[in-house]
Amino acid sequence: MELYTRITWPKAKFTLSQQEKMLLLGSCFVENIGGKLQENKFKTVVNPFGTIYNPASIERALYRLLDPRPFTAADLFLFDGVYHSFYHHSRYSGLTEADCLTKMNKELERAARYLRTAERLVITWGSSNIYRLKSTGQIVSNCHKMPENLFQRRRLGVEEIVESWDALLEAIWKINPDMKIILTVSPIRHWKDGAHGNQLSKAVLLLAADELQQVYPDRILYFPSYEIMLDELRDYRFYTDDMIHPSPLAVQYIWERFAEELFTRESRELLREWEQLRKALAHKPFQPESEGYQRFLLQTMLKMERLMDKFPFFDIRNEIEEVRQQIKRI
Repeated sequence: MELYTRITWPKAKFTLSQQEKMLLLGSCFVENIGGKLQENKFKTVVNPFGTIYNPASIERALYRLLDPRPFTAADLFLFDGVYHSFYHHSRYSGLTEADCLTKMNKELERAARYLRTAERLVITWGSSNIYRLKSTGQIVSNCHKMPENLFQRRRLGVEEIVESWDALLEAIWKINPDMKIILTVSPIRHWKDGAHGNQLSKAVLLLAADELQQVYPDRILYFPSYEIMLDELRDYRFYTDDMIHPSPLAVQYIWERFAEELFTRESRELLREWEQLRKALAHKPFQPESEGYQRFLLQTMLKMERLMDKFPFFDIRNEIEEVRQQIKRI
């Protein structure tokens, strides 16, 4: 008896592993998947401009990585006593220009290098609605809670996204011809658009992603995170209290589907072994000075060393050293 609808899609033409470098940009769903990748020691740079939701703003961010001119004071503006950038999420905002620019340019430089050498680019579109600053015509990545009447809002069209991203992807492949791209649409609903408006916005993204994947079937893979959330996790228990964002359980489920479909067999084996060790490292003993706990630490350290011997590219030297220091203290 089938008690839920399981999403299926064509077998991926390329895979992911801890040996490849990945650059991730997009909505807060990228933050969720990126966090899981980092926990499991994948080589990643996640959202170097902070959370970005619409394809036009993500496109602009990628062009800035292709031409990584440092941000200057001219790129900042002061609002409500805080300096902001229309390229960035508010986590890059600060009380001084110097503080903002240091954070922004450090990430810009790091991500620009990654774009040129990474094997995988993961993009999550969240909304097809854009906000354009009326005074300059600039499409902004974040409105920073400024008055709504300062912006003009409209929905991007399917062909508009496809044409602009086609040019962008060709520019990326010109400097990094081996890069493969994973496109996904965020399962997080933009409820301020209303139920119907959210569905229209997501429909544009889904159609645009499908067109790009059909044009570049060997270079672009579509991962159905949106569909998994709506069909496999069709219950409010998979949402947080706001009934909009996926719960930790839902994020974990989608992560497991992501790993199941896209990771190499070796990578999945490595994840299983590392998960057991992560649980051991998180263990908090009642008696940390006891002989039994010392043996436990020693066994854990030996297992980690064996794991690195088995997978030399899997760098857990810091964790091994932390356990070694705990053993010395005992």
